[in-house]
Amino acid sequence: MAVVVHSAGIQDRVGAKAVLIRLFAGSGTIQTVFADGGYAGKLIDWTRAMFGWLLRIVKRTDAHRFVVLPKRWIVERTFAWMNHSRRLSKDYEITVKSAEAFDCISCVRLMLRRLDRL
Repeated sequence: MAVVVHSAGIQDRVGAKAVLIRLFAGSGTIQTVFADGGYAGKLIDWTRAMFGWLLRIVKRTDAHRFVVLPKRWIVERTFAWMNHSRRLSKDYEITVKSAEAFDCISCVRLMLRRLDRL
């Protein structure tokens, strides 16, 4: 729904604001955004104040065993599918725009393959 590529020197919490702003510009129907524990803190209040969205944090359990976390497995599975795109395996892109474009192309390819199976 939204992609923002930035340098590795920017923390994910800071970069998340850019993603949320781009997401807001492209969609008006979102009510809840799911994130992992690294995004807890001030970002929750900022998201509510800026967009009126609920930022729900999906936290890991304290148990040291594998547990499927709600919604989070969907994101992790999608990242795994995107790893099949050879172009995304390394940083081949010269510009941020082309890196973001190839992320989108990879997702479109995934969606088209799913439609083919219907």
